[in-house]
Amino acid sequence: MPFYDLPLKELKAYKPDILEPNDFDSFWKNTIKANAEHDLDATFERVDYGLRLIESFDVSFNGYAGQKIKAWLMLPSMREDALPCVVQFIGYGGGRGLPIDHLLYASTGFAHLVMDTRGQGSQWSVGDTPDIEVDGGNPQVPGVMTRGILEPSTYYYRRLYMDGLQAVAAARAHHAVDPDRIALRGHSQGGGVALAVSAMAHNISAALIGEPFLCHFRRAVEITDAFPYAEIVAYCRTHRDKVETVFNTLSYFDGVNFAARSKVPALFSVALMDDICPPSTVFAAYNHYQGTKDIHVYEFNQHDGGGYHQEIENLRFLHRLWGS
Repeated sequence: MPFYDLPLKELKAYKPDILEPNDFDSFWKNTIKANAEHDLDATFERVDYGLRLIESFDVSFNGYAGQKIKAWLMLPSMREDALPCVVQFIGYGGGRGLPIDHLLYASTGFAHLVMDTRGQGSQWSVGDTPDIEVDGGNPQVPGVMTRGILEPSTYYYRRLYMDGLQAVAAARAHHAVDPDRIALRGHSQGGGVALAVSAMAHNISAALIGEPFLCHFRRAVEITDAFPYAEIVAYCRTHRDKVETVFNTLSYFDGVNFAARSKVPALFSVALMDDICPPSTVFAAYNHYQGTKDIHVYEFNQHDGGGYHQEIENLRFLHRLWGS
């Protein structure tokens, strides 16, 4: 994949106008308020996957509209005081996988909660959480990008963002977790969810946002033909009379609009040959981000981004932040 987006010098200055609906804040305030009517009901069941230095817990909690969401909680076996916790969200098409997929943060001495992704988890890692559609069953392109897209209230990502907010509460519900030291982590779709949750959750220490998806939708669909953004293009190509409706809905879920509201210390990463999350869409969110921030640029990488090189930077960032 060659360079196809703006040159890096222009990316660093790229700050497009924010396009958001007038009721953006009230929409999310009312969504959070309605969701608070459901008990969290977080449970933690110890499971044995042969790991001796890490304890694994099968987690269940109530996400959007009280619908049951699965997760893993990983804890270092040797611990004394309550631990800082990394809450992780998964990339598009993936699920929570298995505990052996998530050893890094617990092996470093942190608690680590990995949220399953409703209705996904069948493309590259296993998931265990269905997407119970309470409404919004419009015809859709395979995948979830156009599920419920004709109304903000029925759009798939309204449910997923609320699940993410509830995952933070679930992490705080375990006695081994220090509720005042919570970081959010995600790559791609997970980075987009982390960005949204960082703007809505209270008392978050940090956000680790890798190659975030779900940002600057209109530009994304105009400069890349890669999936998952191509799902939106396919829908609009067929439903020609619904284009403005589609982008009105997406404006409620755009990471750029959440970035303009988040003040959590953040570490971003971006890859300049990434055709799945175009660099300009990442910089649009980064440049509007209101908290203290830094970004690592991987010039010759595609959607793999920084990989474990970035995870090393994430660990350094958290150790500095928490003094661990």
